[in-house]
Amino acid sequence: MRGLVAQRLLALFFGGMLLLNFPLLALWDRDATVNGLPLFPCALFVVWGVLIGLTAWIVERHGDGD
Repeated sequence: MRGLVAQRLLALFFGGMLLLNFPLLALWDRDATVNGLPLFPCALFVVWGVLIGLTAWIVERHGDGD
């Protein structure tokens, strides 16, 4: 069970690294706004929050049953 958690965290790390790296990050660099806020910082904040939430969910889900 512990190996599965490590694999999921590693996959999440590499997925986050891809999402927060140049080619995909450049997709959000536009002159658009979301409720008056620039799209680029909003997208960064949402991706960052989702990564933190998924990390917490993976760790907490398997933390009690080991």
